[in-house]
Amino acid sequence: MEIDPARRRLLELADERRVSLTRLSQMLGKNPSYLQQFVRKGSPRKLEEQDRGMLARFFDVDEAELGKIKEKSFAKTDQFAKADWIDVPRLAVGASAGPGADAEGELVFDTIRFSWRWLRSMGLQPGQLSTIVVSGDSMEPTLRDGDEILVDRALRPRRDGIHVVRLGGGLLVKRLDTGRPGKIVLLSDNPAYPPLACDPQELEVIGRVVWKGGRI
Repeated sequence: MEIDPARRRLLELADERRVSLTRLSQMLGKNPSYLQQFVRKGSPRKLEEQDRGMLARFFDVDEAELGKIKEKSFAKTDQFAKADWIDVPRLAVGASAGPGADAEGELVFDTIRFSWRWLRSMGLQPGQLSTIVVSGDSMEPTLRDGDEILVDRALRPRRDGIHVVRLGGGLLVKRLDTGRPGKIVLLSDNPAYPPLACDPQELEVIGRVVWKGGRI
């Protein structure tokens, strides 16, 4: 089969860094033949966002080189920029600051309105935002049970900070400690809850918490 530009570019980058597709597949936490099948057999048809992002960071290139479709810039020509206010969806699911909330049924049941100028000043894109409610006390005093949090779901490199993550089928809101080789540690602000270390492939980062609101 004819190799498309994204697959060809992956081969070029791997050759330049003198790293095999097998090693790259293992870095992603995948089957050793994952990237070989992607390049040679066209399966999967495209890389998962998280895998593509990790490869782009490894090679220090733009994700567009590996097949990401470039998004429209967050400028006045954007469809959202025509309004002064943006309705951000509220999801009918909680992020547990405790043992873990069931992540099924992420339905939109309402919206919260934010200033378009404020979102732009924060570097946020409306189409990548949602709000959910915090459940539990493990992030107190920073986040309390019932607080509403604004989650930026734009794909970004993993870094320290408060994030919503999916682990074992449940949603959690925790601080990420990415400083330990081969591990990501989930930290609670409430000292009653011990740190939880997990392998990177066990964890799906849903988004970074960028704002909170709650009842006084």
